[in-house]
Amino acid sequence: MSTKQKDKKAAIIISAILILSASLSLLCLLLPDRGSNAGDGYAAQIYQDGRLLYSIPLHDISESRTFTVENAEGGVNEIEVRPGSIGIISADCPDKICVRQGFITDTKLPITCLPNRLVILLRPLSDKAGDPPAPDVYTY
Repeated sequence: MSTKQKDKKAAIIISAILILSASLSLLCLLLPDRGSNAGDGYAAQIYQDGRLLYSIPLHDISESRTFTVENAEGGVNEIEVRPGSIGIISADCPDKICVRQGFITDTKLPITCLPNRLVILLRPLSDKAGDPPAPDVYTY
């Protein structure tokens, strides 16, 4: 087999792997979230510098409210909590990616503001008091 044929074969294999990876990633984003049972709801957990600041059960929210979180260096994020969702509505970081991400309603993707070291995650609430929430992902 010539070098040209080997290069062509390698390119085809790499292309197939990339297409398969992209397809699986897209499938994971499009599948419904199975991290909790229907109706359980979520708790929004807000971390800064790796410390949990707030845990807000979204099913307890009946009307929108906003509050600010400031880090030790003075970086500020304004967070809005709505019934069933949470998002950052303003930030003093330079890129504003956290604001453009919008509101989250499931556990698929957290909101992060790297300059202000802020992370907002949604975690499933437990079925019964004291039961741990279902895991987000299983690996084998």
